[in-house]
Amino acid sequence: MGLFLETKNLILREFKEIDIAHIFELDSNPEVHKYLGNKPISPHKESEDTLTFFLDQYASRKVGRFALFEKSSGYFVEWSELKLNTGIKKQLNSFTNFVDIGYPLIPKFWGNDYATKSAIKCLDYGFRKKYLIIYGAVVAANVGFNKVLEKIGLKFIKKFPLNGMK
Repeated sequence: MGLFLETKNLILREFKEIDIAHIFELDSNPEVHKYLGNKPISPHKESEDTLTFFLDQYASRKVGRFALFEKSSGYFVEWSELKLNTGIKKQLNSFTNFVDIGYPLIPKFWGNDYATKSAIKCLDYGFRKKYLIIYGAVVAANVGFNKVLEKIGLKFIKKFPLNGMK
């Protein structure tokens, strides 16, 4: 698929086989998962499964996660996503067949506006792909994630339980 976007400070590209260690670094971090259901991965094999899922999404849905790298250092920062959710198992607050945005960041990069910049790029990409509505769902206590949703122009609709959390 060859997804590639960039901002002044970030490179956003589709995930590749070489990124398994990056997926593990982010997805095994308990701080990152605090508001994502508290289920960080532990065996490294789960990173391989996650990558397979990402690659399948690119192939079948032409959308998915972007691996983000800081231009100045080359460090992996986060993944930013447009995730197409279909089917009853992907129901969110009674919605199915929708696109949602996310941007889990490695904690050492929190507070530098990378999540906002990458989310803006993802929204723009999603709207150019002709998605009319893009949702963001977040636990109310996740102040940082909520601030990013506000900064990128998403509007609060309603409160509902998410992953067993409020």
